[in-house]
Amino acid sequence: QVQLVESGGGLVQAGDSLRLSCAASGRTFLGYAMGWFRQAPGKSKEREFVASIAWGGRTNYADSVKDRFTVSRDNAQNTVYLQMNSLKPEDTAIYYCAAARVAALNYYNVDYWGKGTLVTVHS
Repeated sequence: QVQLVESGGGLVQAGDSLRLSCAASGRTFLGYAMGWFRQAPGKSKEREFVASIAWGGRTNYADSVKDRFTVSRDNAQNTVYLQMNSLKPEDTAIYYCAAARVAALNYYNVDYWGKGTLVTVHS
């Protein structure tokens, strides 16, 4: 059974940093892109793409987080990370880990989702 388990969310002040982790298990993730989406509490629209990293290390970022967030992965540990710096109140959301056997993630090609971890940024 494939599982993606996020950790590291919490309550912080604007300007603070957080590091999210996602541990994947249940299969090999060779060739999989992994990354992060988010959804603000109470919002019904589709999850917003945040960042992704391909198996070979190529990264993509949403414009809203470029230069503040950094995605990385440890292929040996099947783990993907999201370092979030200079957090803003508008970054408040549930952050979901995702994986797909593609070069770059988008909402429609995700094979596996985690259950999410809540990040709350107070002004």
